Amino acid sequence: MRTDEGDDGGFTAYFASRAAGLLRFAYLLTGDSAEAEDLTQTTLTRVFAVWPRVRGHDRPDAYARRVMVNANARRFRRRQVRQVLVELPPERTASSPQLAAVEDRAGLAAALAALPPRQRAVVVLRYCEDLPEAEVAALMRCSVGTVKSQAVKGLAKLRIHPALAGPTRPAAPSAPSRVGRPVVAREETL
Repeated sequence: MRTDEGDDGGFTAYFASRAAGLLRFAYLLTGDSAEAEDLTQTTLTRVFAVWPRVRGHDRPDAYARRVMVNANARRFRRRQVRQVLVELPPERTASSPQLAAVEDRAGLAAALAALPPRQRAVVVLRYCEDLPEAEVAALMRCSVGTVKSQAVKGLAKLRIHPALAGPTRPAAPSAPSRVGRPVVAREETL
């Protein structure tokens, strides 16, 4: 319990050093900067609510990631309409500078958004956050084998996603076939 209104038990220091990384993680999970900001805020609010208990753990980042993965999964369980159609769309806000490095990667967000939520979480935790399979399995509350299979399936989908496909080489020109083509007379001028 806090003893003073200004005493947050070190949460401000934790927040300041981890906010950008959590925002990046949320963006990779959601594929949308506004959703990522909301998810990060939800995560930090929930972590703050239990901070006296969490700060004593040796890995508060793992707890925060687990809260974020669960909060992201909850987004898909809601049965309410998330978007409202309006006559004039609102102005777009400028994207956050913390997300610029991720947005610069051509098509990564679009490709990740195409993955199912569980595969996306495994791919982001495993390859973007560089966590070992055992830690991802603990965060996702599944077996290491499930993490491996979800990672393989997710990476296979990413490899064939059009947003991440490299430029295609033009097909080699083939010799024109004369079979079935009408003969056209050309006029020659001298």
